[in-house]
Amino acid sequence: MRKKRKHNETAAMANGNKDEGAPERPKRTLLGWKDDSIEENKETNSGPCFRNKEKVSAFNVELGFLLPHCKKDNKVESKDSKGATLNELVELKSCSSCLFFECRKGKDLYLWMAKCLNGPSVKFLVNAVHTMEELKLTGNHLKGSRPILTFSSNFDKDPHWKLLKEMVIQIFGTPKDHRKSKPFYDHVFVFSILDDHIWFRNYQISCPHTGTQKIDRGDLEKMTLVEVGPRFCLNPIKIFGGSFGGPTLYENPFYVSPNQIRSLEKKQKAGKYAKKVKAKTRRKMHQLSNPLEVDEFADMWKE
Repeated sequence: MRKKRKHNETAAMANGNKDEGAPERPKRTLLGWKDDSIEENKETNSGPCFRNKEKVSAFNVELGFLLPHCKKDNKVESKDSKGATLNELVELKSCSSCLFFECRKGKDLYLWMAKCLNGPSVKFLVNAVHTMEELKLTGNHLKGSRPILTFSSNFDKDPHWKLLKEMVIQIFGTPKDHRKSKPFYDHVFVFSILDDHIWFRNYQISCPHTGTQKIDRGDLEKMTLVEVGPRFCLNPIKIFGGSFGGPTLYENPFYVSPNQIRSLEKKQKAGKYAKKVKAKTRRKMHQLSNPLEVDEFADMWKE
C-alpha cells in the first residue's frame, strides 16, 4: 500500500517544482483576470483609479425603467418629517442620490432631486407629463443600456443652471461596468432650457445594420433619432443647500404656484358672473324708468 505524504513534504515539493523566473499567474475575479503587478504600476504612475459608485433611490416606476443603477421604492406615507424619512431610507439602501415625486391635491406633481445626505437639493414643478404607454411612439431601446446625456448651451450661462447640470449628470448618468447595465449606448437623454423650464426627451439611436447596409464607425450621417418617451417639463422652484431643506441658494422669481393660478381663474369666472348680474339689474332699472306707452288697440280683438 502507498504511504500518505505529509503536508509539509507536499508543500516543499510544490515550491521546488515552481520556476523562480516564471511570471505569477493572475488571480480570477468576477470582473475578469486581476494582475497585481499592473495595478501596482497604475497606482504608482497615475494615482488611485476613480470608479463611479453612484446609486439613485427613485420613488417612481417610469424613471426606474430608464435608470438601471437606481433602487425603486413605491411611496412614503409620512408628511411631517418627510425629509428625515427620505434621508433615512436612502441611507438604508446605501444610495447617494434621490428622486422623489410628491403629489398634492391629486392635481399638482412636484419632483425633489437631492444629493444625500449633505445636499444640495432642488424642488421642481412637473408639467406636461406624458408616459411611454400614453404616447405610443415608434422608438425603442434595450432595457439597462447606458444613455448619452446632451445639454443645451443655456446650461453654461448662469450658476444655478450649472449646478443643475452637474446634478443631472451625476443622477441620470449610468456608471460604467454597473452590474445591471449593458456596456453600450443606444439612446440619448436630451435636456434643454426654454422659457426657464427644463424639457426632457428620450431618443433612440437608430441606424441601418441589416444585410449590406452596415455603416462604419463614426459615420453619423446615416444615424437617426427616434423618440421613445417619456417626456416631461421641469419648472425649478428652489435650490436648497441641504438634503430636502436647508439654506436657500436660489429661488425662481418667475415661479407662480398652481394654487395662485387656480385662484385667478376663479376670480375671472366670478367677475363674469358679477357682470351678468349687473347687466340684468341695469336692464330692470331701465325698464322701470322708461315704461312703454299704453297701446290703444291692445284689447281690440279680445271681444
